[in-house]
Amino acid sequence: MPWPSRKRDKGAVADKKEPDAKIAKTEEETSDKEEEEKSAKPPAGSSKSGWKNWKKAKESESGGEESKITYCHWLLKSEPESRLEKGVDVKFSVDDLKAQPNQTTCWDGVRNYQARNFLRAMKLGQQAFFYHSNCKEPGIVAIVKIVKEAYPDHTQFDQKDPHYDSTSRKENPKWSMVDVQFVRMTKRFIPLSEIKAHHLAHKAGGGPLKDMMLFTRQRLSIQPLTQEEFDFVLSLEEEKPH
Repeated sequence: MPWPSRKRDKGAVADKKEPDAKIAKTEEETSDKEEEEKSAKPPAGSSKSGWKNWKKAKESESGGEESKITYCHWLLKSEPESRLEKGVDVKFSVDDLKAQPNQTTCWDGVRNYQARNFLRAMKLGQQAFFYHSNCKEPGIVAIVKIVKEAYPDHTQFDQKDPHYDSTSRKENPKWSMVDVQFVRMTKRFIPLSEIKAHHLAHKAGGGPLKDMMLFTRQRLSIQPLTQEEFDFVLSLEEEKPH
């Protein structure tokens, strides 16, 4: 019996506790045809010094050479708090993932063409951050890995599912999903507010998070990360929260 849809993309809501973020056009308002054709200062503290220390360590490892920008990691948003969508609770936290057989689940319910294309670009073994979204304190809680590459999302054909799509055909499915498996919890919760402080500092003075999609396309539930973005965010788990 398939798991109920719980990941969310279409009609996504901006994360709470980010009132000063620019509100992007909702994915509901974005034309499907158009998408298909396209397929403030940080708080005082350790943001800039943290970037300098991270950069120094990375340069030491790589001889100072900058990596070519490619997307090889991901950020996956899911809602840890109950919310009904067409009578179905779409809640799915990292604890729900850990409770699944083999701590593995299908990442279904994505209904945005750009997010779908990101799903289709995922490769076996790639890692992603599990991000709690649309909750009191959004942020990164765990690391997961891709254990099955993109295949048709069964929920698009289920009339009882909130993500049912009457325009999709089994011979040519519109929507895809992947399977992900729990790897580990991050050593500490990394809140959106902390990531944003680094993003703003990097935007002003240079750094790997300056173009992070979490802030340029914050409503998108599937987001790519460069190796540099992933490594820097992961390095934050070693720092004391501030």
